[in-house]
Amino acid sequence: MRNSVFIPIFIITVTTICCVSIVAINAQCLEDQRSLLLQLKNTLKFYSSSSTKLVQWNHHNKDCCLWEGITCSKAGHVTGLDLSFESIYGGIDNSSSLFSLRFLQSLNLAYNDFDSAQIPSAFINLTSLTYLNLANSGFGGQIPIELSQLTRLVTLDLSAFYLKLENPNLNMFVQNLTQLTELYLDGVEISAQGYDWGQPISSSLPNLRVLSLSYCNLSGPIDSSLLKLQFLSVIRLNGNYLNGALPGKVFHSQTLKILDLSGNAELNV
Repeated sequence: MRNSVFIPIFIITVTTICCVSIVAINAQCLEDQRSLLLQLKNTLKFYSSSSTKLVQWNHHNKDCCLWEGITCSKAGHVTGLDLSFESIYGGIDNSSSLFSLRFLQSLNLAYNDFDSAQIPSAFINLTSLTYLNLANSGFGGQIPIELSQLTRLVTLDLSAFYLKLENPNLNMFVQNLTQLTELYLDGVEISAQGYDWGQPISSSLPNLRVLSLSYCNLSGPIDSSLLKLQFLSVIRLNGNYLNGALPGKVFHSQTLKILDLSGNAELNV
């Protein structure tokens, strides 16, 4: 729930005091934001008996910033939307009002069932996103190149067994996502050998702290280029087809806390 807080600042004029006070105390959901959210609810299919957020959105509560799953800025723009575990089913297309919420910084649609629909290319409109979680949300097919244009992303989770990275491949996909600190692609069909996945990640994602690529059909030796990633604290590469010897220095980093290489039968650990 959003609390109205007056933040003391250095005030120069009486007019400034008035304006700052009004914004801090009276800011609430803007009408266009409320309208977009209600449109989204009306176009999504979900099981109301299992929903805890969407089912409560309605016309009677004027301030959508108080709705479950919604976070707003002080100006009344929707900056966060969490619809995870909402029993959503069916597809979502490029015409959805979701993609008109241009101030969104955080979006979580994890653990729903979008019926193997492709991830809409209209995600490219959400240019302010820093957090995107579509894990196990039922999307399928090729991950669209448009997601790679969300250059402010810090955390990206696309973990699912029905998605693939072929065109674009992993190299093309991550080259613009240079701000990422957490990347989860567990179950995504990548089908790349050591150099083909190690080099793109180490070259494009210098700030990476979490790398999770379980069950991605990766093969070959682990590329030594991962040495460049000095901030890695979590590496999950389990359930792949990796082989050869470990590049020892990669896994003796002082920052590394979790390393999972299980399920790689030909890897010399």
